[in-house]
Amino acid sequence: MSFSRSPMPSSPRFFVMSRFSRRFSSRRLGAFLSPSRPRFRSCPRFRSCLRPCPRHRGVAVLVASALVSAPALTACGDTSAGASGTSAGSGAHLNLVGFAVIKSAYDDLGKAFARTAPGKGVTFKGSFGASGAQSRAVVAGQKADVVALSMTPDVDTIVKAGLIDPAWNAGPSQGIVSRSVVVIAVRKGNPKGITGWPDLVEPGVGIVTADPGTSGAAKWNLLAAYSQALGPAKDKAAATAYLSRFVKNVVSWNDSGRTATDAFVKGTGDALISYENEAIAARAAGVEIDYVVPDATFLIENPAAVTRTAPPAAREFLAFVAGPDGQRLLGARGFRSIDNALTVTGVRGANDPAAPFPAVRSLTTVADLGGWATVNAALFDKDTGLVTRLRR
Repeated sequence: MSFSRSPMPSSPRFFVMSRFSRRFSSRRLGAFLSPSRPRFRSCPRFRSCLRPCPRHRGVAVLVASALVSAPALTACGDTSAGASGTSAGSGAHLNLVGFAVIKSAYDDLGKAFARTAPGKGVTFKGSFGASGAQSRAVVAGQKADVVALSMTPDVDTIVKAGLIDPAWNAGPSQGIVSRSVVVIAVRKGNPKGITGWPDLVEPGVGIVTADPGTSGAAKWNLLAAYSQALGPAKDKAAATAYLSRFVKNVVSWNDSGRTATDAFVKGTGDALISYENEAIAARAAGVEIDYVVPDATFLIENPAAVTRTAPPAAREFLAFVAGPDGQRLLGARGFRSIDNALTVTGVRGANDPAAPFPAVRSLTTVADLGGWATVNAALFDKDTGLVTRLRR
């Protein structure tokens, strides 16, 4: 999921905009957003000055909430291999490469870590974009001390280049630092009465999703649609038939999960397949959508790792992210914890802020389907994958 294919500029005063925000123009945004410039300016009065006209309010609020967090860049940002040998808490500078959706959460994490003894004096520079593109950028030479990506295969790409220890996922959580589930976002009030997967393949229902050719989010979405149709009997024929009807109802394939959200917010389609945390973030930012957590859906697992040349502070930061304090901050941003015993409440934007993460009756994982190698070959191979064939 990404707002831009390019890394963010190093200056904390300017931010890369997505294509939709480049096209967006609103007289009421005033000094905060200039339609003549393909950038955002940071604004010390962000919360009060961003009051666009009602017609564009949903898009603008989502753009601002997700893209702009200027003060946090002193705590979080781009990617890089810092000078090895720097001790934790000694003013190390960490370069972070992440997938777009986690930017605001990692801004919070970076600032909180800087207030701890191991994080004292540590600063961050962040780059956020499509997970696969970020992975390839690191392999191509982009600086990175910490990578936080959408899927394990994106980290493995960097491992194969020799930049991350092959044992990066040897711990109890197997390198996973945040979780979510696939949900169905719908128009405010749910005018189509969509309550689950069967409703999505009815005639006249338009689906918006990301494209698996470019987006990791799309793979999670399509895995959810496919796996729920497999059922307990693991009926591949039924799953193939369902996915065929699902694909025929897709009215908008988008290059990332974030641009899919933009298309939906601007009026395309009747249902958006999305991450739970993305739907929560949109609602918390004032976007008028509802979302449904299906009875059967897919567990999204987001990994993070440090590079071989990262300073010690990078490992301390990753331990903080995976620990209770980090998991609570991620929970506040709509992510499910890797610690099942940890309870997070008061999550703005959730259907029930007091109980934001309802139990799912049937929750499928990548491991349940044989792992990423099996899944990618069966569903997403560019020549023979099921999704590829259904879209022809």
